[in-house]
Amino acid sequence: MDLSLLSEILVIFGLSVGVIFLCHKVRVPPIVGFLLTGVIAGPYGLGLVSAVHEVELLAEVGVVLLLFTIGLELSTAELVRMRKNVLLGGGSQVLLTILAFGAFALAMGQSGPQSVFAGFLAALSSTAIVLKLLQQRAEMDSAHGRITLSILIFQDLVIVPMVLVVPLLAGGSNAGGLPFLWPLAKGVGMVALVFLLARKVVPWLLHRIVQTRSRELFLISTLALCLATAFLTSSIGLSLSLGAFLAGLIISESEYSLSAMEGILPFRDVFTSLFFVSVGMLFDAGFLFTNFTQVAAATGAVLVIKALVAGLAAYILGFPVRPAVLVGLALCQVGEFSFVLAKVGMAQGLMNAANYQLFLAASIMTMGLTPPLMALAPRLGQWVSELPVFARMPKRPFEKEMEQAAAPVDMADHLIIVGFGVGGRHLAQAAKSFGIGYRVVEMNPDTVRQSSAEGEPIMYGDASQTAVLRHVGVERARVLAVVVSDPVSVRSITDAARRLNPSLHIITRTRFQSEIGPLMDLGASDVVPEEYETSIEIFTRVMMRYLVPRADIVRFTASVRSEGYELLRSVELRGDSFCALNRQFPDMDLSVMTVESGSALDGQTLEESGLRRTHGLTVVAVGRGGEVMANPDGTLRLLAGDMAYVFGPHVDIAAKADLFTACARPWE
Repeated sequence: MDLSLLSEILVIFGLSVGVIFLCHKVRVPPIVGFLLTGVIAGPYGLGLVSAVHEVELLAEVGVVLLLFTIGLELSTAELVRMRKNVLLGGGSQVLLTILAFGAFALAMGQSGPQSVFAGFLAALSSTAIVLKLLQQRAEMDSAHGRITLSILIFQDLVIVPMVLVVPLLAGGSNAGGLPFLWPLAKGVGMVALVFLLARKVVPWLLHRIVQTRSRELFLISTLALCLATAFLTSSIGLSLSLGAFLAGLIISESEYSLSAMEGILPFRDVFTSLFFVSVGMLFDAGFLFTNFTQVAAATGAVLVIKALVAGLAAYILGFPVRPAVLVGLALCQVGEFSFVLAKVGMAQGLMNAANYQLFLAASIMTMGLTPPLMALAPRLGQWVSELPVFARMPKRPFEKEMEQAAAPVDMADHLIIVGFGVGGRHLAQAAKSFGIGYRVVEMNPDTVRQSSAEGEPIMYGDASQTAVLRHVGVERARVLAVVVSDPVSVRSITDAARRLNPSLHIITRTRFQSEIGPLMDLGASDVVPEEYETSIEIFTRVMMRYLVPRADIVRFTASVRSEGYELLRSVELRGDSFCALNRQFPDMDLSVMTVESGSALDGQTLEESGLRRTHGLTVVAVGRGGEVMANPDGTLRLLAGDMAYVFGPHVDIAAKADLFTACARPWE
């Protein structure tokens, strides 16, 4: 038995473990680690692997599974909801990038098809790297995070037609009208056939398979559907990738998409890693050293042009300069699917070996530089947005419209809300209910248009800019509430607002404990960390189930908040052990209330209190002096310090809790 291939795969995986571990330590994306693994193990490196062709065949499976999962992740509903950002933002970025790099390639003496192909390679960004970094930085829900995601979705969609068009570019110089359109006609026919099967055959088949309750059968069937569709498209002259994408899209509209994704992901990750390793094997490290100046120039050109174009796409969508800069720096690298296109282009004669090596070297460099560039982006975006050139730029039409609609605020003691997502809307609704004057600042132009039409006092702008804060009267406001999901923006807004109004009460939210200190140093009056507030809510509900007195819970949570959440890291709770009632009743609760001195119940008998008769609450036990008196009768007199075990509906217990406190008003 020939085990040479198995031994070489073992070498690849063993070397990958070490390289990926080192990349993790220095915070370099795993994709770069797999590329470096291929460089080290390949024929241009240490020559540890000689079966390059066999590894490439296995890597093709990775490409098929990668496109299959992209199809699974997309849904018609999601695309409709994000259609403007996806189509306008993503379409602008891809089209402008193709034009920019195509023109550059033409100027360098490349042919028309080769120039368009160069634009294809540059237009795609790394979905895996960018989304992982955005998640790590908690910026997925920020303005630039949403725009970046929308553009990446469009890039994922445009991959399939790009792969389909590459062979047409290769034969474009000799193809007439009908021969040129024949592959496109086959593609359209294949799409129609697949969706017909998706409507009639696949749902019925998957339902029958799921009824067997066999996980193995479902997984094998999913893989078979993916590979069969890919093979069918390949057999009629189209790409494997197109078939895999269509197969994923078919299943994405069914209720079994999540189960399919869960089963496919491990296979995808393993085989996709082999794809990047195979790409690295083709990279000649000697080419980098002998042509370092050329590689550095190409890398710089890609980073600068792509950053400018992606930032322009965000600006076209109507967003301010600062988030546009962040989007540009997030999408300035070359994407993993560009490697797929590059290999197809090599096979079709659209690239020579020297250009392919230059492409590989520059692509790997852009991927490696993405993490530090995204870390630098917030400061660079703030600096760029404050340049005088942008202040002198003519206003966009919708900016003029919104500027006219939002006159400068002349009120005082009002509330300023930055961000009009779910939290901002709830806060505005509460302010309106209690007659508190407020103004809203939001960066999303569509949200501003819609909310303004609904009568909300909202204006478009970046609240980190002092001109915007002055426009909403920050110098005369009483409270500023920053409810955006962008740590960098929150810090900038807090700093700018504190400098403009030293007496302003600034309330910010943050996702992480580590942000509390820096925000307080910048001038925030209250910082609400989501993870701590969530833990407080969980703590409250858990302690209630263990019959800890409500007054003790309230005092503890108040102490936690007043000390800036320090108590959560240092406090040691001490409490008495209580006997709990184990039986549960629907919609009922058992809670412990402490009778405070001076409360309406202090000195009252249970009969006199009317707890059961008037308020629907039953005292099932009373704790006093370390003893618990079960089933007390109406003559028992409640005293200050007693712990009353109260049984009743959830709603009534919460509504009548103030009867046990000293501030409660006597009832009639």
